[in-house]
Amino acid sequence: MSTTGTVHHSDTDADRALKAKHRSIWASGDYPTLAAELIFELGPILVSAAGVRDGQLVLDVASGSGNVAIPAARTGASVVASDLTPELFDAGRTAAGELEIDWRQADVEALPFPDAAFDTVLSCVGVMFAPHHQVSADELVRVCRPGGTLGLINWTPEGFIGQLFATMKPFSPPPPPGAQPPPLWGDEAHVRGLLTDRVTDVKVERRHVVVDRFPRPTDFRDYFTTHYGPTIATYRFVGEDRERAAALDREIDALAARFTTAGRMEWEYLLLTATRV
Repeated sequence: MSTTGTVHHSDTDADRALKAKHRSIWASGDYPTLAAELIFELGPILVSAAGVRDGQLVLDVASGSGNVAIPAARTGASVVASDLTPELFDAGRTAAGELEIDWRQADVEALPFPDAAFDTVLSCVGVMFAPHHQVSADELVRVCRPGGTLGLINWTPEGFIGQLFATMKPFSPPPPPGAQPPPLWGDEAHVRGLLTDRVTDVKVERRHVVVDRFPRPTDFRDYFTTHYGPTIATYRFVGEDRERAAALDREIDALAARFTTAGRMEWEYLLLTATRV
């Protein structure tokens, strides 16, 4: 694919350092296993909601190991899977088998694709972690053709993962200037404000993914401290401060207990689809 077109870059030293940090965070742990074991169903749900079909050109933004890209490719669509962290691609290639997917390292805030290049642009709990929301939204819209479809799944601020980030925030380094909280992408008003009148036919629905792998709160914490990059990064920041580490343990365990009933958790997300004007 040609990369000519209006491409918007953020290329300051501070921005490069921030992106390098984000790449390191998501390369730590084992996000591909987490995605496959806990939220596999979200990929097919987004592909179906966006109406992906044979012959389309589809971009999966912040694709990770292909939770969306793989079911999209199974429809017969031509799929580009882009992510800031290419370390996740090997697991995706293995899971994809013989499916043809174009895996591209790319920053959502400066996508290396032409204007109006794709029929469908998707992101499943991915774009939400880019620090500058308006820049990211502008890029999603830019690379989608007029009449094409935008499809997003993001964790809500009130849901479990949104609350996990709120719980970890006091134990984490302060965000860099201009960075916005990831769960805002799960707030309908926020996303509508980002997309503005550049889209129409907006459809929004709150749903839940059911997770039944953690009968005890400590089971959840043990899993996320070995698999989930942001949680791993938070504990690394706490470091050898045993008192703060114990406090973080208690806060995460209390949160997990609050969201668990009879060994079952429901993680709320926002499903949004829209048509590019």
